[in-house]
Amino acid sequence: MHDLDRIDRKILDVLQRQGRISMTELAERIGLSTSPCTERVRRLERAGVITGYHARIDPATLGRTLLVFVEITLSAKSADVFAKVRDELRNMPAVLECHLVSGSFDYLVKARLHRMSEYRDLLGDILKKIPVPAQSHSYVVMEEVKEELFLPVV
Repeated sequence: MHDLDRIDRKILDVLQRQGRISMTELAERIGLSTSPCTERVRRLERAGVITGYHARIDPATLGRTLLVFVEITLSAKSADVFAKVRDELRNMPAVLECHLVSGSFDYLVKARLHRMSEYRDLLGDILKKIPVPAQSHSYVVMEEVKEELFLPVV
């Protein structure tokens, strides 16, 4: 679904910020009656535009105040190696995000942890489970300047 009209975009904007809003309130906000608004939301869900509704949790309340980014450079690259690395990294709970990227390294990993010793263990696990020798460079976040989860749609 690539043809999002102005109303669809308004719906997406509101739902990104207030996922628990009632359909009645959402409809009022965007200027539709409840039934057509609800149908539009359902259509956006069926089409995979809306992929879910989530609670955003403050990492500090869970003691996960250490935010780390890791660059991983593989010594050999092939479809098989990429598939194995992808499978291993997907199964690590501390890894919040993992991206295969172009440039001077292969993967960018984002992890949120309790303490530095947990990071050391995670890095050891990553390097141990990768099927080829790899190098890593790590960046510990000192201050989170901006982390935005909302996509501009309007």
